[in-house]
Amino acid sequence: MRIGIDLGGTKIEGIALEGADVLCRRRIPAPRGNYDATVRTVRDFVAGIQHETGRTGTVGIGIPGAISTSSGLVKNANSTWMIGKPLAADLERALGRPVRISNDANCFVLSEATDGAAKHARNVFGVIIGTGTGGGIVIDGEVIEGRHRIAGEWGHNPLPWPVPDELPGPSCYCGACGCIETFLSGPGLVATYAGLGGTASASVTAAGIATQDEAGEARASQALALYENRLARALAGIINVLDPDIIVLGGGLSNIDRLYRNVPALWGAFVFSDSADTPLVKAMHGDSSGVRGAAWLWKEGEGT
Repeated sequence: MRIGIDLGGTKIEGIALEGADVLCRRRIPAPRGNYDATVRTVRDFVAGIQHETGRTGTVGIGIPGAISTSSGLVKNANSTWMIGKPLAADLERALGRPVRISNDANCFVLSEATDGAAKHARNVFGVIIGTGTGGGIVIDGEVIEGRHRIAGEWGHNPLPWPVPDELPGPSCYCGACGCIETFLSGPGLVATYAGLGGTASASVTAAGIATQDEAGEARASQALALYENRLARALAGIINVLDPDIIVLGGGLSNIDRLYRNVPALWGAFVFSDSADTPLVKAMHGDSSGVRGAAWLWKEGEGT
C-alpha cells in the first residue's frame, strides 16, 4: 500500500492506494504557522489512514517547497513556517520509517504522467496555475528534480519576450520583479483586470473574471487575452528548452476552457520550430493529482 500526503498551507490531504485503486482518502485543516504541530498532525494522519485500512504503507509527501540538497532543510516554501526546518528527518523519526518528499508540482505531474492526462507520454511538463504557479517534469515515469531540486520551477523566471509596459514587472515574494508567477497566478490575473479599469475589490477572483468573460464583459475578455498571450510566451520558453510531448495544466485557472484553444494558437510565434503542435491538456485528476502523485513517489514493491 502507498500512502500519499499533500501538505498544503491550508489543508492536509491523504490517500491510500493499492495499485491505482483508492483505499481511503481524508482531508483536514493544516495547522498554519506551527511547524511542530504540522509534524504531529502528519504522524497522526498517517496513523489514522493505517487504522482505517488495517495496513501499513510507504509514505510519500508533497510540499509547497523543496528539501535542500546542501542542508537537508526545507527551502522555497510558501508555507514559510517550514523553511529552514529538517522536515524529512523529523517526519521519518515521527513515523518510524523512510519518507519521500517532493515539491507539490512534481507530485502533480507525476500523477498525471502515471495514470492521468499524460499517461502515454514520455516527456511531460506539468503546470499548476492557481494562488501561485508551479511546474514539474517527468521523463519515462521519473520525476526530474535536478541538482538543486528546482527543476521545473518556471514561475520564478522572468516573463519572456516582455513588452515595455510589463517592465520591470510586479514585485514577487521571492525578491525579484517580473516573475512569471506575478503575471500568471490567480492574483496576477486579478491585478491585470484591475489595471484595465476593472474592480479591484477583494471580491474579485480569477474564476469570477472567467465568468464575466463568458457573459461578454469587455474588460474581463481583454484581461484573459493578455493572460493567454503571457501564458503562451511562458510555455514557449519551456517548449524551446524541454520540448515536452505534452503539457498538462492544473490549479484553479486550469478550469478556464478557452486557454486550451487560444494558448497553443499563440505560442507558435515564439517556439523555435517550423511547427508547434504540443498538446495542451487539462489534468485528469483535478485537485487530487497532488496527493496521488505523492503516493506514486514510491514504486510498486519498494519500501516493503
